Parts: sequence; C-alpha cells; structure tokens
Amino acid sequence: MTHDLVSEFITSAGNPDLFPGDGLPEIAFLGRSNVGKSSLINTLVGRKGLAFTSSTPGRTQTVNFYRIEEAFYFVDLPGYGYARVPPQHRLPWKKLIEGYLEKRGNLRLCCLILDARRGWMPQDLDLKRWLEYHGRQYLVVTTKTDKLNRSEQERGLRAVRLEGVEPQPFSAVTGRGVREIWQVISKTLQR
Repeated sequence: MTHDLVSEFITSAGNPDLFPGDGLPEIAFLGRSNVGKSSLINTLVGRKGLAFTSSTPGRTQTVNFYRIEEAFYFVDLPGYGYARVPPQHRLPWKKLIEGYLEKRGNLRLCCLILDARRGWMPQDLDLKRWLEYHGRQYLVVTTKTDKLNRSEQERGLRAVRLEGVEPQPFSAVTGRGVREIWQVISKTLQR
C-alpha cells in the first residue's frame, strides 16, 4: 500500500451504539495522550489533517472512525493517562475504550503506540497485559524517533524489548516505519 489512500472521516462515537455497523475490519490505534496517534494515522494514509492533531493532550474523548479505501477502518481511540483530565471523565473513557477492545468483533489489530523518548509507562504496560489477556493481536509502534540521536534510539528500543516485544520505530517527520507498519496491517487484513 502506498500513500494518498482514499480515506475519509466517518464518525466520532461517544458510545458503542454509534460505532459503524458495516462489519469492515478495523485497525485500532491506542496510546497515551500526545503520543502521536493522529500523526501516525495521517502519515500512513498520506493525508495531513485527516485525523485531528491537538497541542492539548486529552482532547480526543470519543472513538474516531476513518474508512480507508472503502475496505477497512482506522480507529483512533481516546488517549489515556493525561493528568489534567478530571476524574469524572476518566471512568467513561476507560469503559468506552475497554468496551471497544473487548467486544468489537471486527477488530483485527491494535497499534499500541509509545513515545520513543519515554518508553513503557505504567498505563502502557497495563494496556499491553490487558490486550494479551484478551487475546488481541497488537503491534508496538514507537513514535517521535526523529527527536532522538542514534544511541538514544537504540537505548530506547532495548528498553521496549525488555517486555518481550519487537517495536516498530516510526517518525512522522522522516516517514521511517511506514512501509513496515503497512506490511503488518496488510498481512493482518489478509487473514
């Protein structure tokens, strides 16, 4: 797959009744607030501004569905772990995210996104273990690799590997990792 795919925003759903019902396969993107989910989605489809990026972490509070090539969805889940979100908003988010991940039959792959500069944070590890417990296939993507020099990148990747996964480095600036991520997505969709 190459850049400039036919992609369109379909819906922003605050509850499962509003999720698309057409049964197309879904690739979900999850990670902490401000980890670069929107930039990753935009870079993968070759379209700036498809997924909304915000300088204010915690802005996405709904599940956003983007239809790609009329064949499958990219699903942007609300970021987690941002301290300035009031506690009364955290629980509905958690329920929305877990409900989606647990019950969504057409979910094929979860892209668990980590900031290369920070590696695993406690909530990332919780999510990884949750995905494993529920048998969800996932790919760990480390974003913002362009902000690190080579030795910092290697150190960061080694730290991520300690959890028994091989991360896929990614940079929205340089395009690093786009081809490899598409290979995993394409393979997953063919199953």
